[in-house]
Amino acid sequence: MRNTMLGFAVLALAACQSAPEAPQPALEPASNPAIIPPQAASVPAASSPGSAIMDQSVTITPPAKNVPTRYAAFSGIWAGRLEGQYEGKLAVQSVSSNGQVTVTYAWGNLGDNNPGEAAGAGRIAGTTLKLGRLPNGADISFNMLSDGTLAGTYTLAGQTYSGAFIRQ
Repeated sequence: MRNTMLGFAVLALAACQSAPEAPQPALEPASNPAIIPPQAASVPAASSPGSAIMDQSVTITPPAKNVPTRYAAFSGIWAGRLEGQYEGKLAVQSVSSNGQVTVTYAWGNLGDNNPGEAAGAGRIAGTTLKLGRLPNGADISFNMLSDGTLAGTYTLAGQTYSGAFIRQ
């Protein structure tokens, strides 16, 4: 029985290490100078290793008056924990009247994935914001709840993590 359990653990680890390939990821690593310039000094001293760290140069542009309220509600910086332990931060930097958004997503240690950050685009449909695929192959979506929080879902290599995000 113990050997069977160890075998399953090895298979699970192997599955986590091989993310599905995406032909053209919609999100690019945030260290791309055209998107967000890297800043080594942006890591706060009080951060613990493995924390989700968002570049301090990330800015939020308030939605224009013609952006529907249901879309504008997503604007801002959000933080939460997936499965109660894995940190994530979402910056919805701009929101257009048709539901298109620009975003930055930062994650802490998650399974065997080290902390990172990616910037790109997404789209709001109804009460759901779906981000473009991350460079590591992860798919992320956020559902706006009636209490003004976001229910986040992060899927990578067949494993799904979920958790609540609140506006910062």
